[in-house]
Order: sequence, then C-alpha cells, then structure tokens
Amino acid sequence: MLGRRVMDDGSNDVIKDGGRRTEVVVLRARSLWRSVFGSGKQRNKTVPFSGRIKGGMRPGKKIIVMGIVDPEPESLDISLTCGNLEAPPADVAILLTARFAERQFIRKACVSGEWSDEETPIPYFPFIQDQPFRVEIHCEHQRFRIFVDGHQLFDFYHRVNSLPSIDTIKINGSVQITKLG
Repeated sequence: MLGRRVMDDGSNDVIKDGGRRTEVVVLRARSLWRSVFGSGKQRNKTVPFSGRIKGGMRPGKKIIVMGIVDPEPESLDISLTCGNLEAPPADVAILLTARFAERQFIRKACVSGEWSDEETPIPYFPFIQDQPFRVEIHCEHQRFRIFVDGHQLFDFYHRVNSLPSIDTIKINGSVQITKLG
C-alpha cells in the first residue's frame, strides 16, 4: 500500500509507507529548464529562438523541444551550435531540418566552415501539420540519439570534438514552441 506523499526539501518527494521511508527524486520542469538553459521562462517561445545551454553538452544530457507544427508548414530547423557568432560562423554540432513538402528529416554538421554531407534516411516522417510534437536530442559519448514522440529515428555521430563547447540551441521554422527542457 502506498503511503502519503510528503515534500522533503523542495527537490525530492518522500513517500512514507508505514514505518518505511522511500525517497523519489523528481526533476521538475522548472529545475530541468534551469539545469539545461539557466533561469528563465520555459513555455511558449517565439521562433526564431536562440538560447544558451547551461554548461554545454555532455554525455547523459538531453534537450527536449516540444511544440505544434503550423497548419501549412514549410520547414523546421533545430541546431546545437558552439556559440552564437554570425561572422565567423559558429560550428554547428548538429542541424536537424524537417522539410515538410519532401517529407525529409535531414541532419548535418558544420566544422570550421565546412558542412558535412546531408544524412537523410529515416524509417518514416514523424511530423504532422497542425499537430504537437516532441523532439529529444540525447547526447552520448560518440553520438546524438534523436527521438521524436518517443520513437528513436536515428543516430548522428559527433563531428565537434569538445561537447562542452556545444552551448547554444537555435530553433526556426513553421512551428510554435510550447516547451523546452
């Protein structure tokens, strides 16, 4: 039988079941936002959007982008970059581009001004016009793992060697961003 739920110090939940005490760590949306992007609001971001990734990327860190595709979408771009410079342009660790007319989800990188070849194979096109979506970018030692709506679509191997230098996320396109984490 589950006991009552009692807040401990604000960061953990404590479930008390009779004489036993079980601690359940719950990472709340606000603290997740702050741990990834620093302090600030987390909902309803306008595009184009650019924000800092607190501490840069590292194995085990993930970025979540939730939103709604526009009724007549053209494209969606999500990029993780090393800074926010325009000239000279920052390295792009990964650029994800959804092209709705072609039903493609493309990924590529740019290091020292040189773009990699586009990678295009996907099992299916995951985005639907006027519908919500959830993109997760999981950082691992050798690659990013990309999930859309809970399904793994592909891996993208790192071209940028210093993961902590990947400290900026940029989002643009035919979407409304409802949540970042």
